[in-house]
Amino acid sequence: MSAVSAELPRHIDRRELESVVIRFAGDSGDGVQITGSQFTDTTALAGNDLATFPDFPAEIRAPAGTTFGVSAFQINFGARSIATAGDAPDVLVAFNPAALKVNLSDIHPGGLIVLDTGTFSARNLEKAGYATNPLEDGTLTKYRTLKIDISKLTLEAVKEMGVSSKEGLRCKNFWTLGLVYWLYGRSRQSTIDWLQRRFASRPEIANANIAALNAGHAFAETAEMPGEISSYVVPPAPLEPGVYRNITGTDAMAWGLLAGTQLAGIKLVFCSYPITPASSLLHALANLKQYDIVTFQAEDEIAAACSAIGASYGGALGITSSSGPGVALKGEAIGLAISTELPLIVVNAQRAGPSTGMPTKTEQSDLYQAVFGRNADSPVAVLAARSPADCFEVGIEAVRIATKYMTPVIVLTDGYIVNAAEPWRIPDMGAYEPFPVQFRTDPEGFHPFLRDPETLARPWVKPGTPEMMHRIGGIEKSFSSGHISYDPENHQKMTDVRAAKIDGIANDIPLQTVEDGTEGGALAVVGWGSTYGPISRAVGNLRAEGEDVSHVHLRHIWPLPRNLGDLLGKFDRVLVPEMNSGQLVTLLRAQYLLPAEGLNQISGKPFKISTIEAAIREQLEK
Repeated sequence: MSAVSAELPRHIDRRELESVVIRFAGDSGDGVQITGSQFTDTTALAGNDLATFPDFPAEIRAPAGTTFGVSAFQINFGARSIATAGDAPDVLVAFNPAALKVNLSDIHPGGLIVLDTGTFSARNLEKAGYATNPLEDGTLTKYRTLKIDISKLTLEAVKEMGVSSKEGLRCKNFWTLGLVYWLYGRSRQSTIDWLQRRFASRPEIANANIAALNAGHAFAETAEMPGEISSYVVPPAPLEPGVYRNITGTDAMAWGLLAGTQLAGIKLVFCSYPITPASSLLHALANLKQYDIVTFQAEDEIAAACSAIGASYGGALGITSSSGPGVALKGEAIGLAISTELPLIVVNAQRAGPSTGMPTKTEQSDLYQAVFGRNADSPVAVLAARSPADCFEVGIEAVRIATKYMTPVIVLTDGYIVNAAEPWRIPDMGAYEPFPVQFRTDPEGFHPFLRDPETLARPWVKPGTPEMMHRIGGIEKSFSSGHISYDPENHQKMTDVRAAKIDGIANDIPLQTVEDGTEGGALAVVGWGSTYGPISRAVGNLRAEGEDVSHVHLRHIWPLPRNLGDLLGKFDRVLVPEMNSGQLVTLLRAQYLLPAEGLNQISGKPFKISTIEAAIREQLEK
């Protein structure tokens, strides 16, 4: 089927909006994530800034129609800078009663709800936990509602396409997408092109979905909409000139690690074991083999970490990834990398715990684990990415530190960052300064734990280098020869020098700056990781009201920037929002004896801007 009338008629009178938050929600089999991804790509092509939040259950296939199986995708897009996926949806698209049940409390009064009435059967209402039909009992009176039998209309749209009823019903997400495209002035063409590529081997499926997409769009254009429901336009955002693409945290991290190893002139070897939500990094890097990347799926977490260490011993850069439970299993291997002083990067996509916890929900609970979570005194460098796009820069920085200081580096992301997407301005790699690895080849005076006087890093020697045979391992080594040593004074010295090496990294990282506000004042809001978006928006909103509040955000968690204590000491109060029970707060109190206070949330969901705004107001009133 051709993409006839894929663009909107220009004569439509639309109400202009600065930003909109839309949430698509339905059963795991309703194609919610695909729907959200297509709306995201189309919105990016329209020039809007955006942020997304995919939210899905941990169960591979929860019972259909139950609240346990509800999947959602939220997008905030606008004509201004967008920092978060939005506090509350302006629009909720609910494909079944369970999706309505789970998400209704989040939408603000007066918001628009689009419902597929064809799914509101007695059986589905019972499975969702409704005693009465919310379409009829007044539950929705404070919202604007668009009640459409989407299932029926979808089947009518695809009946000539040569697909079964089951296959036809699966097209209802694209019928709904067509309707939402019309409401918000989106073009269908990029989605039509994607469908034709995606189902090139099944043209009848592509044609059915395109027919559904066009039918939903035509319905919205020609139907008699309720008076309170109108169509809208969101103008392009004033983005910095350049070439942009949508990027997830997973892709940005993969490309950042690749770019870092190319700047270092070293081979990337990625060894991992599947775990949600970290598995996607293995998938992303496996698709980049044209850049001479080696990817290896090990039999367990311990084998993955040890294989990465072996790759580093062999002269490549070994990288592994996991989430909190897997990083716990890698703990002894990370200790081995600390003892042998080999470069290793461990990417931890944090998720809600403890133990299995909530595998698909986000959290920031692994800061203690990253900084302290190994036996003995075993310091490593720790970095944290603040957003999907920031993963690119953090990946490069992790490679630089690991190879220059011959140390493991732990990189903290989280379930929100790795799955979320935002526009990313593709950088000019010619502007990045290379930091080539120097392997030792001179045997004169060599032993494996000689140290660079500036970095305290030991030399890196590839196995097989002539006259450079050496031995390293997990048993303590002599400072002066590299041989095994049980001498008490030597152990003290080696422990001290390993710590001093990591502490010295603070002299090689940028001084901490203030993201927004002044260097001193009534209140500093200090964050790390994915709290960046809601903190930045909350602080910006309150500064616009004249409040004395500043935002400080950390990339380097360990060692901390050398000026951080002095900077925070210039503020009367320090507030630290974290998706944990107060881990950075503990670190700041211990390091600087600051009376920092925590704002802690452990719900599996990102902070809302309003939550942080309320906490800031409370602090300023004290």
